[in-house]
Amino acid sequence: MSSLVAYFSATGTTARAATRLAQAIGADLFEIVPERPYSAADLNWNDKDSRSSREMGDEKCRPAVAGDAPDMGRYDTVFLGFPIWWYVEPRIIDTFLEAHDFAGKTIVPFATSGGSGLGRAPERVAALAPGATVTEGRLLNGRPSSDDLRAWAEGIAR
Repeated sequence: MSSLVAYFSATGTTARAATRLAQAIGADLFEIVPERPYSAADLNWNDKDSRSSREMGDEKCRPAVAGDAPDMGRYDTVFLGFPIWWYVEPRIIDTFLEAHDFAGKTIVPFATSGGSGLGRAPERVAALAPGATVTEGRLLNGRPSSDDLRAWAEGIAR
């Protein structure tokens, strides 16, 4: 079995972190792409009527994902990356989690954030992926070294 780094990136920051992680640990890489891309106006968290604000205000919102994900049966560990929105994962991550069976797998959340930690994201991920083991996760802000990323991933596997 192998590892997958699956991620959603609204501005490219999480994409950079995910790519570095996948390269460091030799994992497959999959981008969770919204069917309808987010514009800068959509991401304006100061505007309560922006798309991201409306989505995050609706617990049942599940933005559509474009394309097909890889066969999850090939992976025992899924590193799941996203930006932190309102102290949790964006709703498109919920769409991805609910679309796949993660029972028996380990999900390792990682995130990028301009100022907060992972918040309630790990516990929410666990609730959306019944039967999976969800780790505490980590912020991957900045440019952690390949050695640091490998050591972190290896520590999870123990």
